[in-house]
Amino acid sequence: MSANSPEPADGGGPVDVVLVKGGRTKIRYPAELLADDGTRIAVRASWAGEGVRDFGFVRFEPGDVFTEYYWRDRWYSVKEVRDGRGALKGWYCDVTRPATRAGARLVVEDLDLDLWRSADGRDVLRLDEDEFAESGLSLTDPPAAAAALSALDELETLARKADGFEPLLN
Repeated sequence: MSANSPEPADGGGPVDVVLVKGGRTKIRYPAELLADDGTRIAVRASWAGEGVRDFGFVRFEPGDVFTEYYWRDRWYSVKEVRDGRGALKGWYCDVTRPATRAGARLVVEDLDLDLWRSADGRDVLRLDEDEFAESGLSLTDPPAAAAALSALDELETLARKADGFEPLLN
């Protein structure tokens, strides 16, 4: 099937999530395919980093579970983050080019911008805007840079609503 065609979830199964940045694989990790309706792809994965990553506003650590939502027609992904006991930590969002999937491989190109929404919705943080500016995307690919900034604005608007990302994810 083409990368832009729905591939049935077949009740789940393994997929490799590949996050590309600057033309190179930044991270690759196994996940379980939950759904693929042709537009949105949902997967579940354990924290793939080594050890604990403390951002100051949240800690990602072994045992954390990420339910990740990717779109073929949107410039972002939304990741619901829960600890090993199932308590919601919040949502981590990556601004990316639209996702592609071919078989058991889901590829997403990271465009540096990120957003965090805490579980209680009080904290909404735009992240890595300095990295985005330094990437030079606005000079090398102005339409992609504009789409990325628009996606970050859209994510922030959703995050600041009382029901946050729930309407988008359900």
